Amino acid sequence: MGFWKSLFGGEDKNSEEAKKETEVKNFDLLKYDGVKAMRMGQAEYAEKCFREALKIQDDLETRDYLQQVLTQMGNLEGALAELKVMADAQPDNVAVLMQAAHVAYMQENYEEMTTLCEQALAVDDSNANATYQYAQAALAQGDVVNGVARLTKAIAQNENYGDAYLLRAKTLLAMGDLNGAMADVQWLIHHVEANEDVMIVAARVLNATGKTDEALDIYNTVVEMNPFQIDAYRERGKIKYDRGDKQGAEEDMQKVLELNPNEMADVSGDYSAEGIEAKVKDSYKILNPLGL
Repeated sequence: MGFWKSLFGGEDKNSEEAKKETEVKNFDLLKYDGVKAMRMGQAEYAEKCFREALKIQDDLETRDYLQQVLTQMGNLEGALAELKVMADAQPDNVAVLMQAAHVAYMQENYEEMTTLCEQALAVDDSNANATYQYAQAALAQGDVVNGVARLTKAIAQNENYGDAYLLRAKTLLAMGDLNGAMADVQWLIHHVEANEDVMIVAARVLNATGKTDEALDIYNTVVEMNPFQIDAYRERGKIKYDRGDKQGAEEDMQKVLELNPNEMADVSGDYSAEGIEAKVKDSYKILNPLGL
C-alpha cells in the first residue's frame, strides 16, 4: 500500500497538505500572539509577530494591526506604508483612506493627506470626515479660504460635526471674524458638554470683543476643570496684566512656569520675583488676545 502511495505521489500530497496546515497554524499563532501583545502594551513584540505572520500570509487585518502598533510606536512612515498597501487592495475603503490621511496629518505630510482625502471623496463625495480632513490639510498649508469652505461643507454634510465647528471657530477668530467665530462658539456651547477646548476659544472670542469679565469667568472655570491647562493660565494672566492686576498676572505666570519648566530658560533668578516679573512683561506684551 505504501508503495502505491509513493508511486502516485500520495506521500508528497500529504506532506504538502501538512505543510499548509502548519503554516496556517503558525500564522494564527503569530497573529493572535501579536494582538495579545498589542493589548498588553508590548508594541515591539507585537510588531515582530505581525511581520512574521505576514511573511506566511498577506492578510489585511494583520496589516491593520501592524499599522496600529507602528503608529503607537511613532513609526508614522511605516504605518502610512501599511495603510497604503491596504488602500491599494481596497481602493473603495474610505475608512482606510481616512486613517491613512490621519497618519499623514500626524506626520505633517499635508500634500499626501490632500491626495488621500481626494481619493476618499472620489469614492464618497458626501463623506463629512473626508471633507473635514481635507480642510485640515488646506489650513495646514495656509489655504485659509479653502479650509473654511471645506469646514462649512463638512458641517452641511453633518450638522452635528462638533470638531468642524470648533476648527472653523478657531480659524475665523484668527482671521478676525469675531461674529462668525462667536456664532460657532455659541453652537458648541449649546450642543457639546463642558469641553475645555471649546471654553478656551469662547474666552478668546469674548476677550477679543472686550468682554473681559466674561472671559475671566470662563478661564476660571477651565482651570478648575483642569488645573494643568497652561493656555488658560497664560491667557488669564494676560487679561489681569492688561487690567493692572500685576500680582494676579505674576501668579498665573508662576503657574505657567511650574507646568512648563522649559519656559524658565528665559527667566533669570529661577522663579525669583524679578525673573517672573520680567517674564510677565515680555510674554504678556506680545501675547495675542486671539490666542495666537
